Amino acid sequence: MNFNNEEISDLRKQLDHYKFDVIWHSQFQNLNSLPQLCRMLVETNRSCHYFLINRLIRLVLTLPVSTITTEQAFSGMKLIKSSLRNKIKNHFPANIMIIYIEREIALGIDTEVLINKFDLLKNHRLRF
Repeated sequence: MNFNNEEISDLRKQLDHYKFDVIWHSQFQNLNSLPQLCRMLVETNRSCHYFLINRLIRLVLTLPVSTITTEQAFSGMKLIKSSLRNKIKNHFPANIMIIYIEREIALGIDTEVLINKFDLLKNHRLRF
């Protein structure tokens, strides 16, 4: 959702038009929040005319959700990493982090089935 240089230039032009069009429009006078503004842009079909402004507002509205995921991952890493585990190579904690982050999926995995599959693999190895 990044803006390239051309879009930034177009965004400035849209903002200039927006100042004269939307700000003086009666339906936009009593809005108190960005979600209301975004909704009103769609309802009045101005989101088509001001598509870059609409995209910018949606980016700002979704930003807290994207930062929460990152914060949860770092919080999980604090739980997983300890002084003893710091001595382990990085791929092991990384694998644990995947399980922690995707714990809803991991809860649906039957560990007994996995153990049995690995046990079968062990029996297929060649012995010298």
